[in-house]
Amino acid sequence: MNKLYRICIASILGVAVAVATLAQQTAQPSAERLRMHVTHLASDALEGRRTGTPGANKAAQYIAAEFSRLGLRPQVQTTASTSSGSGETSSAYFQHFPYVGSIELGKGNDFTIRHAQDRGKISLRVGEDWMPLGVSSNSHIDKVGVVFVGYGITASDLNYDDYAGANVAGNIAVAFSGTPDGDNPHGQFARYEGARWKAIAARNAGAQALIVISREQNFKEDRLARLRYDNNAGDAGFPIVSVSRQTATKLLRLSNEPELNQLESELKTQPSREGQRKLQTKTAASLQGETVTLATNIIRREVAASNVIGVLEGSDPNLKNETIIIGAHYDHLGRGGDGSLAPREGDVHHGADDNASGVAGVLELARAFTSTATKPRRTLVFIAFSGEEEGLLGSNYYVNHPVAPLTNSVAMINLDMIGRLKDRNLIIGGVGTATEWRSLIENANLWQGITVNVTGASAQNDGNAARAMPVVVAANGRAVVTRDSSKMFQLTLNEDGFGPSDHASFYGKQIPVLFFWTGTHEDYHKPSDTAEKIDYEGEARILSMVARIVRGVDAGDKRPTYTVAKTASTGRATGFRVYLGTIPNYADSNEGLLLDGVRDDSPAAKAGLKAGDRIVKLAGRDVRNVYDYTAALGEMKAGQEYEVEVVRGTERMTLTLVPAARR
Repeated sequence: MNKLYRICIASILGVAVAVATLAQQTAQPSAERLRMHVTHLASDALEGRRTGTPGANKAAQYIAAEFSRLGLRPQVQTTASTSSGSGETSSAYFQHFPYVGSIELGKGNDFTIRHAQDRGKISLRVGEDWMPLGVSSNSHIDKVGVVFVGYGITASDLNYDDYAGANVAGNIAVAFSGTPDGDNPHGQFARYEGARWKAIAARNAGAQALIVISREQNFKEDRLARLRYDNNAGDAGFPIVSVSRQTATKLLRLSNEPELNQLESELKTQPSREGQRKLQTKTAASLQGETVTLATNIIRREVAASNVIGVLEGSDPNLKNETIIIGAHYDHLGRGGDGSLAPREGDVHHGADDNASGVAGVLELARAFTSTATKPRRTLVFIAFSGEEEGLLGSNYYVNHPVAPLTNSVAMINLDMIGRLKDRNLIIGGVGTATEWRSLIENANLWQGITVNVTGASAQNDGNAARAMPVVVAANGRAVVTRDSSKMFQLTLNEDGFGPSDHASFYGKQIPVLFFWTGTHEDYHKPSDTAEKIDYEGEARILSMVARIVRGVDAGDKRPTYTVAKTASTGRATGFRVYLGTIPNYADSNEGLLLDGVRDDSPAAKAGLKAGDRIVKLAGRDVRNVYDYTAALGEMKAGQEYEVEVVRGTERMTLTLVPAARR
């Protein structure tokens, strides 16, 4: 053996021993502890952890108590003891954000129908015959005319407009729930099905309010008959109410409910413009002289909703001012409703993989980094977000109210659905957001298959020994360092820093991000996403890799170099033909669409749009929230010039924008 070769072997052995020593000093992620955390968070007792509910608050208390037990500093400095996990101490870990958790009827809700021909009036009972929608504005409209508009859909891309020829301006529009496609979720009208989109079409046509006819024979079983609030976008800007099918029969002056059913059937079989005009003419005559008085009053109450934040201060006098954020959302879907893929409401959606698995991962990583003798040089901020399922509400709030300056945040690691590892397949998003990510990921994955046996003892009892390839061999002929490729992950690396999870909020602020997940499955957003289906050993291996990447970031004197990542497809059809490149703030509403960012070299960037701008008008349409924005986007054509009005600071300005074709 020549001298150079001996030096190389010695160097490899030295590095291997050093790594092994560090590994021995660091608590490794425990499958059993992961099981304990997930089992609690996904239990029936926490009732699915929907944001703002007692179950979510119990989950927050549990996470805060764990942060306290591990010795993490609260995001709010307090003189209270951090050893007890008391309510007072736990609350110091909470970062509250605005959230409407309950909604109820106020006083004075009124719906009265007057027919000029018989000079009579029909007073309807709220909750029995009709119900304002949770997104309805509070308003009072007196003796206004009624116009039937079929399904109340305007879809320029499909050359379909229920409002064509209908004199709805200044009147109240009446529309069936649903679309001409019926219940087909893949039909061409699917994205226009929601009451939000119908409301936008009605408002754009000049209607003063919208009445939606329920689908269900029993009105109380109809989803529109239940008060719900959309924290993503606030109220719709004008009154929207739902009426029973019995009430619709009276409203449209039909003889009986079978006649209403026949009208709906004709709409499905004659969705052409000619068919629409025929039906409009048929109903318009009977509605002559009919008026409606409508008063809506809804009370929205804010409830406690919180991110849970624990801080491990760095050991380096200078680098401790920089932060690495490790996060996961703890909220889920409660007992179903919006976002659920279950056929009915009422069953607990346990959310074991989505995302008790990610929260358990954050807790285990916190334990690993607080247990090591060698503390990280940079400050680690561990965050359990709430409101993710309703539009990244918690993470969006954090990036606008950080516990440390965002300019000092060098990276954000997001764990969302990491509990269903299959065939070693691991998906990592955000790889294009920093030039260093690929090498850090590849090195971390390589070490997944490395085993260091410092003592040189026999490994003959190890069932994996036959697959392991010796890398360094001791003088006694036994392997000191072995490599087993079967322990490495099969990686799918996605460039884009945006996506349907909390890392998107951070990438919108130009922070490098990584997003770890093991993919969707048949239990996604269903009650059947339960704790016994989690692969805890597999998750522990994923967390070992995440820990290596965090250590790799922390070991460098320079922070990861932020880069603009390539846009990746989410795999879901958007239904839009154009691309603008805006990054909406989903937690802001009612006063225009606030932009968290604009993609570089996008049509929005070329038009001069900037982060912090508030879009108030687009393509001639008023914009109050993300729904209005999306509706306007659906009518735009690539290559055509449009005006966009924005509020920037105190100034209102008009810019010119040319959308690109969506690829």
